[in-house]
Amino acid sequence: MYSILIHFYAFIVALISPFHKKARMMRLGQWKTNSILREKIDRKAKYIWFHASSLGEFEQGRPLIEKIRAQHPEYKILLTFFSPSGYEVRKNYNGADVICYLPFDTPYRVKKFLNLANPAIAVFIKYEFWGNYLHELKKRGIPVYIISAIFRPDQLFFQWFGAPYRKMLYCFNHLFVQDERSRELLEKYGIKNVTVCGDTRFDRVLDVRNQARELPNVERFVTNGGGEKQPTLIAGSSWPHDEDILIPYFNEHAEIKLIIAPHEIHREHLMYIESLLKRPSVRLSDAMQDKSLMEGKDCLIIDSFGLLSSIYRYGTIAYIGGGFGAGIHNTLEAAVYGIPVLFGPRYQKFKEARDLIQVGGGFSVSSKDEFDGKMNELLAYHDVLDAVGNSAGQFVSGNAGVTDKILKELSL
Repeated sequence: MYSILIHFYAFIVALISPFHKKARMMRLGQWKTNSILREKIDRKAKYIWFHASSLGEFEQGRPLIEKIRAQHPEYKILLTFFSPSGYEVRKNYNGADVICYLPFDTPYRVKKFLNLANPAIAVFIKYEFWGNYLHELKKRGIPVYIISAIFRPDQLFFQWFGAPYRKMLYCFNHLFVQDERSRELLEKYGIKNVTVCGDTRFDRVLDVRNQARELPNVERFVTNGGGEKQPTLIAGSSWPHDEDILIPYFNEHAEIKLIIAPHEIHREHLMYIESLLKRPSVRLSDAMQDKSLMEGKDCLIIDSFGLLSSIYRYGTIAYIGGGFGAGIHNTLEAAVYGIPVLFGPRYQKFKEARDLIQVGGGFSVSSKDEFDGKMNELLAYHDVLDAVGNSAGQFVSGNAGVTDKILKELSL
């Protein structure tokens, strides 16, 4: 049944690919996988294969990839993605020797891929469970691990009809999970080769903070004429519902500045943001061309990708978007700088957000009134602002070191 579903999924992707950009990119990318492997795989070398679904999972696995590369040069790295949003951004990543799409999980494609790649070890990241790949890896005696995994009772494996899918979990040599709840759930089903060691994203955001780019234009924007930093709200990965809540507050509070990095930067969305603003604004791309355009502006709109993780360092408070839609974006990228983190109500599936609330470093807001109230409190009471920010920063630093724990357990 599982293989039939995968075949059907592959058929649907092929069917819609002429009309759907991501489906087309995925299909074309998978067509190239075998030729990439034939051309680039060194048959005499030992490869550790890392598989990430998309960009977020890659960032979770990145600390382990780079630590293995530094400490175990006897291994080469094969990196695969399933989603174009991961592959297209990181296809030139220099931390891996070979990068390609992962073919669909059908028996023929699986055997073809493994014959060409011939990995010595396989590492899947977080939510990646591909039954035919896992069973074939086990059959071939290739050690396979999953890192930063998290399990919940509502997942397919643990439903009354989930026994065929649960067999995938028995294929792993070891499962590195984020929390005790995941370990206990797995133990109920006889899966005991489990270690609770946390989330590698904590290590990643610390690396990003330590390597953060200095952005003179952004620093100039948040600094007043006297050289003092003004209170600044950083809105990261915002969606229209987020902007409907935070921009009216900004319009009414002349004492703060706003840097907004929307999740989507197409023309219509940028124009929508500008239509909400009642205070002077400038797009970063324009300010880069003419620095004088930034003078007298209160809102800086980030209309390019790749800067947000460095921009948070200039903020007083961060708001993370997505919490009124499918779910919040990366809260740790902001928390690592020791500033309070606000986000919308749909955060329950994100352990780091739940924990951030628990330690007092972050808050969920469900409405404009709640957002206004929390902003007023943080800006009015500096001791509260500092305490919340310190809690956020300590939460990240206190959960670091996960990569070293995993590396110690891998059979390298």
